[in-house]
Amino acid sequence: MLAGMKFRDYYETLGVARTATLDDIKRAYRKLARKFHPDVNKEKDAEAKFKEVGEAYAVLKDPEKRAAYDRFGENWKAGQDFTPPPNWDAGFEFSGARPGAGGTGGGADFGEFSEFFESLFGRGGMGAMGGEGPRQGRTMRGRGEDHHAKVVIPLEDAYTGARRSLALRMPELDDEGRVALKTRNLEVTIPKGIRAGQNLRLQGQGGPGLGGGPPGDLYLEIEFEPHARFKVDGRDVAVEVSLAPWESELGATVRVPTPSGEVELTVPPHSGAGRKLRLRGRGLPGEPPGDLYAVVSVALPRAESDDEKEAYRALSKAFSRFAPRAE
Repeated sequence: MLAGMKFRDYYETLGVARTATLDDIKRAYRKLARKFHPDVNKEKDAEAKFKEVGEAYAVLKDPEKRAAYDRFGENWKAGQDFTPPPNWDAGFEFSGARPGAGGTGGGADFGEFSEFFESLFGRGGMGAMGGEGPRQGRTMRGRGEDHHAKVVIPLEDAYTGARRSLALRMPELDDEGRVALKTRNLEVTIPKGIRAGQNLRLQGQGGPGLGGGPPGDLYLEIEFEPHARFKVDGRDVAVEVSLAPWESELGATVRVPTPSGEVELTVPPHSGAGRKLRLRGRGLPGEPPGDLYAVVSVALPRAESDDEKEAYRALSKAFSRFAPRAE
């Protein structure tokens, strides 16, 4: 993502309240589109404003895009520097593609969308989101749409497998044409060894079929909760291991945490800060399993007592030729 991206207030662009109905949004768009259409308005900035109005309408006319956008509430103002928070779209269920999942099409009506739009909905306007449109043979009987959602789980679930209760919220229009959120609860089995970015398919849990047709599927994109100790890269996992100076230099056997419990690690001599020590097969389960990397850091004890200070002085004499600031 490029630096300096600015937040766009789509409600302000159309001149409507955040509580506006779909009819309010349509009326505001039609009025502004006529005003700024390049074929009618010859001012220099007319085309740019026409595109801004079109982008705002593309979001606010669609209940799913609008609900995703509304997550930011009134905490952001137009022109402020903006970066979407991590996993901002987790827990929302969408027909078609999930926000940020990309897509092709959807932007042809208004030209290219802004960087702000693409940071939320993906390049190309997330064309699949909000419905797949009519399909051949679907007028009488057809399979339901597939739905997508992102869910965030503890890393430990991928090590052991788990059974989780999930609450997903799906946007829809109420009787007054305003976006409302419908919640449904699911019991989901998290398979052992699942990776971040993988999709868990729940057969028949998507949109209802048409004319008695089979329902679509629900795809859950898996992400891991941020962890205080572990970092994940594919199936490999890294953890920082703090050593005393004598353990780092002389070698030692220490206990190291893993998401499935502590294990013993043999530290070779001369293992300085930053060295990665591999525990083969201790990463995420799989065929083959990933590895766990213990990344060495060296902790220096504070010299509080006279004996401790004397020990540092003796160390200084023993290593008098050591030049820590030498290039």
